[in-house]
Amino acid sequence: MAEDTQGPADRTAAVEAEPEVLVRAEGSLGRITLNRPRALNALSVGMIRLVHAALDAWRHDSDIEIVFIDGAGDRGLCAGGDVRELHAQITSGRGAEAIEFFREEYAMNAAIAEYPKPIVAIADGITMGGGVGVAGHAAIRLVTERSQLAMPETRIGFTPDVGGTWLLGRMPGRLGEFFGLTGGSMDGSDALYAGFADFFVPSDRIDAVRDALANRADPTGPSEIVMLFDETPEPSALPAQRAWIDEAFSADTVQEIVARLRAMPDGESVEGPTPAATADLLESLAPTGLAVTLEAVREARAMDSLRDALAGEYRRVLWFVNNHPDLVEGIRAQLVDKDRNPRWDPQTLADLAPDATAEARDYVPAVPLWS
Repeated sequence: MAEDTQGPADRTAAVEAEPEVLVRAEGSLGRITLNRPRALNALSVGMIRLVHAALDAWRHDSDIEIVFIDGAGDRGLCAGGDVRELHAQITSGRGAEAIEFFREEYAMNAAIAEYPKPIVAIADGITMGGGVGVAGHAAIRLVTERSQLAMPETRIGFTPDVGGTWLLGRMPGRLGEFFGLTGGSMDGSDALYAGFADFFVPSDRIDAVRDALANRADPTGPSEIVMLFDETPEPSALPAQRAWIDEAFSADTVQEIVARLRAMPDGESVEGPTPAATADLLESLAPTGLAVTLEAVREARAMDSLRDALAGEYRRVLWFVNNHPDLVEGIRAQLVDKDRNPRWDPQTLADLAPDATAEARDYVPAVPLWS
């Protein structure tokens, strides 16, 4: 073992000097690794630009046949966007930077979904918010026994974006409304059942999958290669919960969803949330964010393309950034002051105006999403 002659300051400088996205070719595989492990690979605008630039560079490169996206460290692919930085941008009057972040992130999401070559993404560990925007639109999506996937935006008074409404709207039954409103997490089995993933690969086989994709000696397609490593995980608990979830979350409004949940017996103890606990959770979250999210998921369900869903999300997201205090307040309460005591506007569902979602739905951004 080589002697470590670096002091703490030297080691810190070396870590900080490492690129936030590692881009390289391994055989015929173009590999993209999100590389902020100490921040759970949370996305910055610089990272988004690097990912997009790599995809552009390989688009017409005949040496690259497949793209593989993963995250550094063993805690997760990506915990989402850097919401602390978003909070700083909004509160310091740098809203233009926030707008540019979302525009570039959504362009990257669309590029992943529309890429002419197969993209394989490994949602190992925590894959939430912006992480779902990276992995969820790939052609081949892998999960492991460590996977935790979620669109948790309502937990900070916000609404799902990065094409999350498109994915949520295509879940079976009313699971999209359930996961969109509660921000709950899915394990690998849940993600497969809900359509957020395609294959289950044990985490100790990830390197083998990547090596097989990079060095295959025959023209077998990437899906067939991944299937060689695919295993059957433990069954998801979601099918057993579908009856009460579908009944409650098919209601027209968030208020009615909560009322239906309150009227349901919790019944026998089963794995996962109960109707009463779900009602308690919804009543603790920002009423405006919940109402906007419910409408957005249902709007996206009826849309024909991811780009349409991203445009709907962009309108709503910028409305929160520019016109409503709950986003800043939610980030403050959860991640800045950490008092876990957000002061929502309005505070309760009972105080929510009947047309509370109209301004967000019809908001016209000063800067168009697609230039």
